Amino acid sequence: QTSFFNSALGKNISFVRPAYFIISGFIGIPNIKFYYVFLFFVYVVSVLGNTAVMAVIYLDHNLRAPKYIMVFNLAFVDLFGSSALVPKLLDIFLFDHRYIPYNDCLTFLFFCYTCLSMQTLNLVGLCYDRLIAIIFPLHYHLKVTHRFMFSLIASFWVFVIFVVLIAVGLLTRLSFCKSVLINSYFCDHGQIFRLACNDRSPSFAISMSLPVLLLWFPLMFILFSYLYIAYALSKVATVKERVKAFKTCTAHLSLVAIYFIPILITFTMSSKIHPNGRIINLSLTSVFPPMLNPIIYVLQTQEIKESVKKMFKIRK
Repeated sequence: QTSFFNSALGKNISFVRPAYFIISGFIGIPNIKFYYVFLFFVYVVSVLGNTAVMAVIYLDHNLRAPKYIMVFNLAFVDLFGSSALVPKLLDIFLFDHRYIPYNDCLTFLFFCYTCLSMQTLNLVGLCYDRLIAIIFPLHYHLKVTHRFMFSLIASFWVFVIFVVLIAVGLLTRLSFCKSVLINSYFCDHGQIFRLACNDRSPSFAISMSLPVLLLWFPLMFILFSYLYIAYALSKVATVKERVKAFKTCTAHLSLVAIYFIPILITFTMSSKIHPNGRIINLSLTSVFPPMLNPIIYVLQTQEIKESVKKMFKIRK
């Protein structure tokens, strides 16, 4: 085990760090700049939508339930994540600044991975809220308190930042003496450590652990929670009550589908997907959920819908 981490933690070792990395982006697609213009419009809608959701939750005192603390955090992460990724993408590809300094690249990686990981954990938090609301309705206000929600969100942030910092820290223990070309649309962890020419086993280990901790475990929790909810609802007397209870989950289920389905397709078929297809799939996965989340929450959450109507003084 000591030898395993020698290259990562060893002292008096000099590392060959490049002055910059080069982001390859799409290969051989004409007029690809239109795709980046499209991403810019998606980003603008995302910024407006998430800012609006955060403003509505902040201004409306009726939206003070613990659940909305998690919804506010989701909107904040979506806004922060889109702003970390899209402006930099436009700078790299629209303005042809493909050479990214070493430190800037690792910083870019840190913010992108932190926000993508926080999105999955926010979905876990919202799932837990629905689980308790449906399975233990009488104990909901005792179990899901403001203090609990703030503690849960804080623990998510600390956990994600800690894990991503380890991944970035291990990259700084690598030497790059051959290529500095990253075959992706951003400073992608997997693509960077594979370029190293010294022992990269610690970075390989963390690259295997990250998807398990931040993708598969959250997805398993969400799936088992909904199976349990479905089982519990099947015991409820009337179909009307089942439908009413399940309707409260539709917004969350939509978010889960939008976020996880493209990622699952990319991961399960990665060997068969052309690099360009992989970049399109992953870039859309990074920018589409932040745009759609506020729209879904406004359309499918009655309280937010009512609040927006009140603010615009629209009466039925």
